[in-house]
Amino acid sequence: MKPLLNKTTKPFIIYVLVILTISIPVYYFVVDNIWQSELDEHNQIIVEKTAYEFNQLKLSGKQLEESLQLWNHIQPETNIEKISADQIRKDSVYINEKALLFTSENKKERYRCLKKVIYIQGNPYLFTIETNIEESHETIGIIAMITVFFFIMIVIGLLYLNRRLSASIWKPFRDTLNRLKTFNLNSQDKIKFPASDITEFEELNQALQKLIERNISVYKTQKEFTENASHELQTPLAILKNKLDLLLQDHDLTEKQYLIVEDMNRALTRSSRINKNLLLLAKIENHQFDNSEAIVLDEILYQIIAILQEHFEQKDIKLGQEIASNIRVNGNSSLIEVMINNLIINAIRHTSQGGFISIRLTSSVFEISNSGDKELNEDLLFKRFSKLSANNNGSGLGLSIIQEICKFHHWTIHYRFENGQHIFSINL
Repeated sequence: MKPLLNKTTKPFIIYVLVILTISIPVYYFVVDNIWQSELDEHNQIIVEKTAYEFNQLKLSGKQLEESLQLWNHIQPETNIEKISADQIRKDSVYINEKALLFTSENKKERYRCLKKVIYIQGNPYLFTIETNIEESHETIGIIAMITVFFFIMIVIGLLYLNRRLSASIWKPFRDTLNRLKTFNLNSQDKIKFPASDITEFEELNQALQKLIERNISVYKTQKEFTENASHELQTPLAILKNKLDLLLQDHDLTEKQYLIVEDMNRALTRSSRINKNLLLLAKIENHQFDNSEAIVLDEILYQIIAILQEHFEQKDIKLGQEIASNIRVNGNSSLIEVMINNLIINAIRHTSQGGFISIRLTSSVFEISNSGDKELNEDLLFKRFSKLSANNNGSGLGLSIIQEICKFHHWTIHYRFENGQHIFSINL
């Protein structure tokens, strides 16, 4: 990711570069046209001044011819020749290229030419004048270099101003951002943002202040609800379960009544488990757990495997273990125990009699795989109360709880089906 100023500066620099690049040929055509216009005016003045000077000399016909020959000889870029009345034409302006015969290099240069009919002592003469315009290229080159110089100056100036602006103008924004990063909803401490003389930042601080106050209020309400629900609902559920347990021990029950009470007891047990799981999900989502404990993950894993050993033996499940030692993570030990327990229980529940389960733990991944028949629907896998099998013993919340615990610890969980195995892997 890039800072905001860099994102705005880059398009601006590109825009300036494009404009300055376009300006160079524009400069060329504009300066060249101005140059040619000035040369046309210069040529016109030379022609008119020459005609005026010759008329002022009051030369005889022979002297005039000799003077014109001398003029044409010593002025190589001009030519004056006598024409008849039927050869009179309008002024002609054009550009001509010709080689420089007096240089060793075979070099060509451009000339701005003017052909104009003048009258000397009442007779028409065709005056041709050629003026070198090659100097305009040098002017354009200088303009291009100056343009590049100023572009470099603009870029350097923008980069320098960016650093200064980033350190001063954006300081209130960074202060606000740093305070937001340290805000913890569990502590419920309100943030006091620093005052800013920039309207937008002050409005942002006020909006954030109101948002945080509302979130703290909602959080308190949700927390009170979950705490009340935890205490108030579990108590009547426990009483009902105890009453049903006592009823099941009554020898006067008929077989039909016993089956009904047993079904009620199972439904009540499942309801109690669903209630506990929903409360656990609410607490995780409300960040009511601390995640700063230093945990040795392999030790917890071995303890849970030992506790569930009886379940493996009941279904004659072969267990493969590849567990690295001294795997340490930061998190909440209670939630991690729930996550590992749910994953293993889920694997046992969905493994057929005589199947196998493999558990692998490394410094970067925790993986559980079990034998299976077909791939599970990933769209429904982590949805609450989704039914992926005909097994109704679960609450339908196990995988949802696992996913929320992973999110709480900033881990990611993935599912894949390979070689007849369901594989759940958690990237630590």
